Amino acid sequence: MNEQSTKPAATQPAVSHATFAVERAYPVPPERVFFAFSDLDSKRRWFAEGEGWEVIEFTSDFSVDGSEFSRFRFGDGPEIINDTQYQNIVPNERIVISYRMAVGGAPISVSLATIEFSPSGKGTVMTYTEQGVYFDDASAGANREIGCRELMEALARELDVA
Repeated sequence: MNEQSTKPAATQPAVSHATFAVERAYPVPPERVFFAFSDLDSKRRWFAEGEGWEVIEFTSDFSVDGSEFSRFRFGDGPEIINDTQYQNIVPNERIVISYRMAVGGAPISVSLATIEFSPSGKGTVMTYTEQGVYFDDASAGANREIGCRELMEALARELDVA
């Protein structure tokens, strides 16, 4: 046995898994919603900026095998890092990403997410589905879903349809 396997279970970090989907309708065509994800300036405005948030770094290479990296903090809080890789992009239809998040240098999650854009009349139904593993916080999946819903509202403001 190695040393790690002899430690009591209570000293091992907790891991929780969650899968959720958030659906949001926007009264603009899929091309417009997709653009808000693909354009660096637009994405930064609705995804990273906001009242009380300080954006330290935001870069994006919106392409398959490309990456997006952001460092930010809320108020005087710890630095948050979001490190995203683009796995699959079908223009105006789908984006698949994997991403890691850390707070104050400590990893908090790793996720796989699919964003789908479906035409609906003159608008778009966007479905965001996330499968995540969260470290040391059993409620993190539910909290992440709340955060994603807030981001979808920020996207609505960016599209000027809130």
